[in-house]
Amino acid sequence: MLTLEALRSYGADVEEGLHRCMNMEAFYLKLFDSLKGDTRVEELKAAIAAKDLDRAFETAHALKGIYGNLSLTPLFQPIQELTELLRARKDTDYSALLAEITAQKEKLDALL
Repeated sequence: MLTLEALRSYGADVEEGLHRCMNMEAFYLKLFDSLKGDTRVEELKAAIAAKDLDRAFETAHALKGIYGNLSLTPLFQPIQELTELLRARKDTDYSALLAEITAQKEKLDALL
């Protein structure tokens, strides 16, 4: 079962996340249910591999909103950087950012 302490240990800014949820702990934790089985990181990697930067940007932007609203700092920071590169449709090597996002998503998934 996901706890605030587990999220803190992961690196989430729990206080900010709770603030966004009007300090309703149960509501904040319930929002994480929507991340179980989420495949958007895989969709992002596939879009980048296919050089579909428009689709990659849309996916990254959606993830940025989700991770930002939940104050998941370890995921938000690299996805934010990736989103800005994709906003410019910059054809570059995204592998380091994708590796960091994948690693952080795996750590989060282990908590869920």
